[in-house]
Amino acid sequence: MAEVKHITYKTQGTCSQFIDLDVDEQGIIQQVFFTGGCNGNLQGICSLVRGMHVDQVKEKLNGIRCGYKATSCPDQLVRAIEELQKA
Repeated sequence: MAEVKHITYKTQGTCSQFIDLDVDEQGIIQQVFFTGGCNGNLQGICSLVRGMHVDQVKEKLNGIRCGYKATSCPDQLVRAIEELQKA
C-alpha cells in the first residue's frame, strides 16, 4: 500500500484559510481541499491538480497573484507542497 503524506497548511494573504493536501510517495496529488475562499474556483483548481505530480503543479502555479495581493490560493498551494516536501 502506497504511503500518503498529509498536511493542513495555514494560508497567508488569501481569502482561503487552510489547504488540506494529500500526496503519495511518487509525488502525485491525491486530494486537495481549501477552506474558505472562492468555492467554485477552488473546486476547479482541486479537480485540475488531482492526479498531477507536485513538480508540475509547482511549475504552473508558483507566483500567481490575486489582484493587488502578493500571493493567491494557487500560489499558496505551491507553499503547502513545499512545506509537505520538507517534512
